[in-house]
Amino acid sequence: MQDVIVAREGRAGRLTLNRPKALNALNAPMVAAISAALKAWRDDPAVEVVILDGAGEKGLCAGGDVRWLYDVRGEAGVAAGFWADEYRLNAMIQRYPKPYVAFMDGIVMGGGIGLSAHGRHRIVTERSMLAMPETTIGLIPDVGGTWLLARAQGRLGVYLSLTGARMSGSDAIQAGFADTYLTAASIPDVIRRLCAAGGDTIEDIIEQAGEPIPASPLSAKRELIDRLFAGATLPDIQRALLTTTDELATKSRADLATRSPKALVLTLSAIQRAKRYASLEEALKVEYRLCTRLYDDGEFIEGVRALLVDKDKAPKWSPARTEDVSAALVERYFAPLPNDWTI
Repeated sequence: MQDVIVAREGRAGRLTLNRPKALNALNAPMVAAISAALKAWRDDPAVEVVILDGAGEKGLCAGGDVRWLYDVRGEAGVAAGFWADEYRLNAMIQRYPKPYVAFMDGIVMGGGIGLSAHGRHRIVTERSMLAMPETTIGLIPDVGGTWLLARAQGRLGVYLSLTGARMSGSDAIQAGFADTYLTAASIPDVIRRLCAAGGDTIEDIIEQAGEPIPASPLSAKRELIDRLFAGATLPDIQRALLTTTDELATKSRADLATRSPKALVLTLSAIQRAKRYASLEEALKVEYRLCTRLYDDGEFIEGVRALLVDKDKAPKWSPARTEDVSAALVERYFAPLPNDWTI
């Protein structure tokens, strides 16, 4: 069975992630297949639009195949090579010269965000559930996640990146991860119209299919999130979370208590720095440095072990306390690598 179904349908090039039993988790062959298809279609006049969706009923993509990354931990350069290729694909999607339409239906996390949220047309539904939960496994939001999160309104990006909180479809639009809301039941007809030669433009079809955006639960909490996550440092934020018994603060405190202190500090710094970057590629370069180092130092490996392998949910983070994550350590992780990522 092909992990990605690459097909032509009318005027469209179609990419369907096809690992439904694994929630379409992204692996190296899938990255290679999608990259090759996009390169082939870029200069093909018969392809006027690219459509991305996922097989199965549960979601577009639950993220990168982190269990595979854990299993290849003894093979030098394999994880770094995967991330390098994946990030090049993320950059290609953002710069793609033809309409790229991503149906972000169901679960869309991590690597799935990288395949969809950098596209020109990003569509969510009433079933959409988006998240960047990398801090749960000792990593930082990658695949251009820091670029997106740094541009979210107010302090939403800081909140979403540190806690890994889930977004509904309307939340995703509020946070800048998506643009159009429609019902899941309407997707097959919209895809049929997008593929049909002639007729309405891609933009018109998407606009006509769009539904009114429901109220965003995140938006209702914006004032509280902006206040609680306004701190310049992680200890500042942790102290602010102690000032209220609101359910969001209580849950956020509990979430942060289980995360890697090092990953949290690096994430906050990465979001702050990404606000100054002029391009997605700058953010990807920094994410590559951080992810590679968190993998090589064992933090990511320990996070995956505790959550997905042994499932004891008792990771031994290093360092174990926020106050032991020094400024010198942070700068060391952000420093250029001998073989830095390039587009």
